Amino acid sequence: MWRNSKLLVLLAAGSMTTMAGGVVAPILPRMVRELQFDPGLAGSLVSMHCLTIAIFSPLLGILADRIGRLRVLIPALILYAIFGVAGSLMTDFWPLLATRGLLGAASGGIAAASLGLLGSMYEGKERSQALGLATSTLTITGITDPLLGGLVGATRWQNAFYLYGLGIPLAILVGLVFKKDKPLKARAIAANSSQELWTILKDRQTLRLLLGLALTSVAMYAVVIYAPFYLEKAIKADTLLNGIILASRAIGAAAIAAFGTSKLVSLMGLLPAIGLGFGLMGVTLATIPLLHELHWILLTAILFGLGFGIVLPSLYNALANFAPPELRSTILAAGTGVGFLGQFLSPVLLGPILHYSSLEGVFYAAAGVALIAGLLQLTPLREGESGRVGGRRKVKSQASTGPATKSKAKN
Repeated sequence: MWRNSKLLVLLAAGSMTTMAGGVVAPILPRMVRELQFDPGLAGSLVSMHCLTIAIFSPLLGILADRIGRLRVLIPALILYAIFGVAGSLMTDFWPLLATRGLLGAASGGIAAASLGLLGSMYEGKERSQALGLATSTLTITGITDPLLGGLVGATRWQNAFYLYGLGIPLAILVGLVFKKDKPLKARAIAANSSQELWTILKDRQTLRLLLGLALTSVAMYAVVIYAPFYLEKAIKADTLLNGIILASRAIGAAAIAAFGTSKLVSLMGLLPAIGLGFGLMGVTLATIPLLHELHWILLTAILFGLGFGIVLPSLYNALANFAPPELRSTILAAGTGVGFLGQFLSPVLLGPILHYSSLEGVFYAAAGVALIAGLLQLTPLREGESGRVGGRRKVKSQASTGPATKSKAKN
């Protein structure tokens, strides 16, 4: 797979969605100080793109299935660069917030089109592996982007915004790598396609998978947002140590997603593997308040990452199993949308627990979210609640066994 230039370019393009917030977070305190922003409002500069990705990725997924995925991906990368770099020119809060929202909208197009292309390039076990590689890439860039943003923006905060300009050379690279793929236009969508899409989206199993993606993000962001506060209190961790612990979580997720998830799915079946991943996330979240020694904290962070690295690509793979190729961008984009909505809502849902209880209560609540999500995926549906959709087998019985079959990318 690593020798497939199309896959590598799509992984690079998809990683732009992580960069949307990653490179700004380290320079935010400096921006607040120099531009005299309200600290309470300034946090939305980092999270605003999550909301607009959640809104626009499903809409642009529908567009990608109708006019062609490359015809959405290439303009989205160019607009990503324009809106991102434009932030360096803004000195007032609201115009800057608007550019952040537009950056998220462009990111939604990138996510929808790149996932649609990726989901149509492979089938079976190979698709599971490709989605695992995508998860690994996003996880790794989740580590490197803040480091890069902090380094580039160390002398001047505006410099970090110039990193978004990478969208333009990536757009050119996508055009060159996929230029021989004809036709660029997606397969014509039949008149009954809207009805088929609605049938898939209202299916109980599809709704459970989408809810699972949202709850995954809620639980995962509990670690990203609240673990540094707890570690500072429990072991007096400084910024560097917090970064190391969060990186160990990401390394665990990247390793299992790239090399272990597809094998685990083949061995256990898709939904049992998802249940196991959620179980790992829930147990490790619940143990965080009990740990006061660094080596146990690092081990728990790695185990949490392993659970997350099993859950995320498996949920996307299950969604892809439900969709026919001509609707795959739309269905996977819906998953991306609810995932980013979960990120946006995580502090909204868990913040009141911190206010009325404690940090420990936040982790117990997040553990409950993960365990409920796992049980939800494993609970059998009643007969007739999930039938054949998109010409594919029911996800609840799919084990992703048998030889993987490649199919041509439908662009």
